[in-house]
Amino acid sequence: MIEIKEAVTKKDMLTFVKFPFNLYKDSKYWVPPIISQELDTFDKKKNPIFNDAEARFFLAYKNNEVVGRVAAIINWLEVKNQSQKKMRFGWFDVIDNVEVTKALLDKVFEIGKANNLEYVEGPVGFSNLDKVGLMTEGYEHLGNMITWYNYPYYVDHFAELGFKDEKLYSESRFPFKNVKPEFFLKAQELIKKRYELRALDFKKTSEVMPYADKMFDLFNASYASLSSFVAITDIQKEYFKKKFISFINPEYIKFVVDKEDNLVAFAIVMPSFSKALQKTKGKLFPFGFRHIISAKKNSKDVVFYLIGVHPEYQNKGVHAVIFNEYYNIFTKKGIQNCIRTPELEDNYAIHQIWKHFSPEVFKRRKTVKKDII
Repeated sequence: MIEIKEAVTKKDMLTFVKFPFNLYKDSKYWVPPIISQELDTFDKKKNPIFNDAEARFFLAYKNNEVVGRVAAIINWLEVKNQSQKKMRFGWFDVIDNVEVTKALLDKVFEIGKANNLEYVEGPVGFSNLDKVGLMTEGYEHLGNMITWYNYPYYVDHFAELGFKDEKLYSESRFPFKNVKPEFFLKAQELIKKRYELRALDFKKTSEVMPYADKMFDLFNASYASLSSFVAITDIQKEYFKKKFISFINPEYIKFVVDKEDNLVAFAIVMPSFSKALQKTKGKLFPFGFRHIISAKKNSKDVVFYLIGVHPEYQNKGVHAVIFNEYYNIFTKKGIQNCIRTPELEDNYAIHQIWKHFSPEVFKRRKTVKKDII
């Protein structure tokens, strides 16, 4: 018999966060989260997303053992401001038993129906800066800290339960040696001169902070046209600054400004923390910090996390300025591999940016959808 219990207490939430550690204990490719950060993400007193969203967390039990989990999420900004009657689900993990999957998702549908929503979509997080997508290809490749990993049978479960594909994503990579400066070196000089632009170079995290709010504003502006985009609110900006920026080498944050110091483009690249996180086993103390700091300084793989260009400057080659900045720093640091996070397959503009580097798609993922009846 499968029993579904809502995770409410601190002990319950710790069980919720730690379930994947058991499920993927034999996987060479799963990358664990930092347990304390996951708990903070779900803490309604710490994560400002709960000002505009709500979530309930469920655990599935069979024979008194945890066999699955799911977060049922409603982003009210999406529902009210965009008229998207969407019930979200995320942080979904389960043993290979479709009845467990059904029992967990039944709770998601139940909440969606009670709130007069029209369909369920997932796996997604609270916002566009959270993890997204069910992996459909690339199971034999190491994950990273900003994507979910799952076993192949997840796909079969959703198909059996009548879910349909909604959004398709791809993840690409290319060796740094593929980056040829002739594709952008002269162009970036002409573009800077034509539009009176300059690139900002940071040495300390404290130097980034005065521009961070502008970056999130530009993120909102440059991604607004994409499907399912939900803008970041002012209070969320403060949260994300604390959560993410300390993890990023300041020299890996690139801003391009105009003559009046207005931000027109930005990019964020992170060192790959995948192997370091596997060594930490979800804990920063007592030794986890050492692995994270070592990866931050020494990782030869980098992950392109975000890139955004103001709508007025799109299709004007401004990304050449950003590429030139990264080429210089990556050459200096001896970077070997460049990895791109999930990008919508119909986001043709972003795919065009990378075409000269001969990227290889090595993972695919999707969200799935089903109407609430």
